[in-house]
Amino acid sequence: MKRKQIVIHMLIFLFCYSLALPAVTYAEQAPSFQIAAHKLADGKVIVKMNGNKMKDLYGYEARFTFDPERVELVETASSLDGFSVSPIIKNNEIIIAHTKIGNVSGEYGDIPIGSLTFKMKNHGTSVVRWESMKVVDHNLSNQTFSIGKSITVAKFFVDLEGHWAKTDIELLASKNIVKGMDEDHYAPDAQVTRAQFVALIARALNLKASSKQSPFTDVAPGSWYEKELKSAYSTGIIRGITETSFAPGKKITREEMAVMIVRARNYASDSALRDLADADSVMTFADSENISEWAKKEIQLAVGLGIMNGRTKIRFVPQDQATRAEAATVIRRLLTSLNLL
Repeated sequence: MKRKQIVIHMLIFLFCYSLALPAVTYAEQAPSFQIAAHKLADGKVIVKMNGNKMKDLYGYEARFTFDPERVELVETASSLDGFSVSPIIKNNEIIIAHTKIGNVSGEYGDIPIGSLTFKMKNHGTSVVRWESMKVVDHNLSNQTFSIGKSITVAKFFVDLEGHWAKTDIELLASKNIVKGMDEDHYAPDAQVTRAQFVALIARALNLKASSKQSPFTDVAPGSWYEKELKSAYSTGIIRGITETSFAPGKKITREEMAVMIVRARNYASDSALRDLADADSVMTFADSENISEWAKKEIQLAVGLGIMNGRTKIRFVPQDQATRAEAATVIRRLLTSLNLL
């Protein structure tokens, strides 16, 4: 019991002592600090703190800033013997503290100080900044250093290197609009179902939940896409392949995607009618005769507005199934046309 009280008093002293005493100035061989990040096998990122020319480092308090919307602190560790305080996280600031225990000397020289382990909440990049470091020697004299060093932590899909849609996919992934097949793979050339594309539209436009019942008997209650599909149906963005069937698991064709994306833009834009009237209505694709009659107008509008292109300069291939890369690019162009990116 007595030992526990000593540790508690030591930690309180570490946090509060600087309020009572002036900081000690080291005239020679001032310590310096470095920060480095390493990706772990499980997708987490470890940020390591290192010190050079340390002089009797008995305890410390380190302050960091980060973006809590993008990364989550999951673990801290100290390389020194002793006792660590549980991290204090408030808004975008993290405070960690550690102290040795007993009548022992602090650490000297070039040493690893500790680490923070973060989990990326979604894909993209984020910055962790080491703001300051209060060091305490074994006599409980202290000095606070302004660090101001940042490290960029990142999470990317490993199968996008060199892919034409990499920029669009990573942008939407960072906004949690598109998701990977797993943590590390997007599978850009895989195909997209009708339900998956509806979910992309719903997330991109932040469609609100709707109590309106859809007439589709092939949409299972409680399915992962039920809410998004109901929202899109209530806005008029989607219709079924029949009056009672939506075919959520069917791979979406490029002409179906064009129809949905034009309806989505029409719903989301106050200037939709003017913009659609200005769209280039000239169909120049060599395979335009393969476009279904019900999709011709929307394909003309999608191409005229720059939201969709042909698979090549002369062929639209309307009956081909759309890829996950094409779906992401179309969604990005939709949001750009609405000034939402």
